[in-house]
Amino acid sequence: MAPSKAEKKPAEKKPVAAEKAPAKAEEKISKEGGSDLKKKKVKKSIETYKIYLFKVLKYVHLDIGISSKAMGIMNSFINEIFEKLTQESSRLAWYISIIARKRWGL
Repeated sequence: MAPSKAEKKPAEKKPVAAEKAPAKAEEKISKEGGSDLKKKKVKKSIETYKIYLFKVLKYVHLDIGISSKAMGIMNSFINEIFEKLTQESSRLAWYISIIARKRWGL
């Protein structure tokens, strides 16, 4: 008599699991000891305001959506405003330091 399909499936699963376990062990060994392997690149964290813009949009207009291209433009706009704000604040700090030097005679 030929074995039924139910009997074959558990027998097939065990060798598959046995084959995968050594492969994982080999990968771990090669990662730990291999100085010739390429190092993983670290992703740069990019600050975006997309999440916040979307939350504000949904708070103000529930039924309106925004395309990814328009969201990118808005994100660039917010970044540009913050850059201008930092430039102006550094300029004001410079003026204040000059005034303080003149006042104290430095």
